[in-house]
Amino acid sequence: MEQATQQKDSNVIYIGKKSTMGYVLAVVTQFNGGAKEVYIKARGKLISHAVDVAEIVRNRFLPDVKVGNILTKTEELDSEDGTKSKVSAIEIKLVK
Repeated sequence: MEQATQQKDSNVIYIGKKSTMGYVLAVVTQFNGGAKEVYIKARGKLISHAVDVAEIVRNRFLPDVKVGNILTKTEELDSEDGTKSKVSAIEIKLVK
């Protein structure tokens, strides 16, 4: 069971401050490496980048990839001054 969790974690792309095409390449690489599903995760202002990555992968590079589930949630983060703040998050599942 632990191995299954590690496999799932290896198929997760966390969206950060790199270029959109860098993340598109990461998703395409996962699928070309044999992955049947890839998860794209983002928080806050980067949610729009996650949607962009999913759409570019589907429309330009891998038209056979479909959107599985889209999960939206709110995560509570601890800031440096000790206060807690709530941040929106998204997880997009792409399935081949």
